[in-house]
Amino acid sequence: MRTIETNEKSQVQVIARAAAILRALEHENAGLSLGQIAQRVDLARSTVQRIIAALEVEKLVIAASPNGKMRLGPTILRLAASVRTDFVSLARPFLVTLSKELGETVDLSIIKKDQVVFIDQVTGPHRLRTVSVVGDAYPLHCTANGKAYLGQIDDDAIIELIGRKYQRRTKNTKVTFADLVADLKTVRQRGVAVDLEEHSSGVCATGVALRDPAGNYVAISVPVPSQRFKDEYKTIARRLLETKAALEKQMISQNL
Repeated sequence: MRTIETNEKSQVQVIARAAAILRALEHENAGLSLGQIAQRVDLARSTVQRIIAALEVEKLVIAASPNGKMRLGPTILRLAASVRTDFVSLARPFLVTLSKELGETVDLSIIKKDQVVFIDQVTGPHRLRTVSVVGDAYPLHCTANGKAYLGQIDDDAIIELIGRKYQRRTKNTKVTFADLVADLKTVRQRGVAVDLEEHSSGVCATGVALRDPAGNYVAISVPVPSQRFKDEYKTIARRLLETKAALEKQMISQNL
């Protein structure tokens, strides 16, 4: 009995170490050497070498260069694409319902390094509306979806990700860390972020952030022309939080 438990514990440990190695290779498009990986995950180089060899067989990692550096392989990319596509399909009915109730455009975006990238959209019926293009990428510091994400991480992580000074997009853009973090204090309290003409003049937005089934942050946001924002904000914020909760409940019920 003890032998079986020991074997199971050893197998779980190997999986945890493999996951740590895969996380260490995230965003490292040029790859890392075995020594660099070992240092990041705090494991012996020989241990890393054995795990890398097993991951390479499954194409979870591949050689990044002739000098022995490794990077994430095509199997990881296929799995990630599958999860993302499935999440878009899962979230779509919630976006449609929210758009119909509010009469506004609703966007779904992912976080990609220091930007938000739009991956789905339901366009509202208003003739005067704001529409971004799926695939567009916007900065984190001056968008509702971006600030919703920043509100989920600590200040040190924000500085590491986007620094302390930011590009001005409009007269309302917060361009220093001190101003941004003061805004994020409210985001963390309310669970909702707003963009008050900080990215584009004449456009305001409200956003919330959550995690997809793979643990990656995504954001749902509602952009509106500035002249409608004041009257609609409270309703939009409330329905965004309700939509986030309903979507999270759906993921739990489906064991995602």
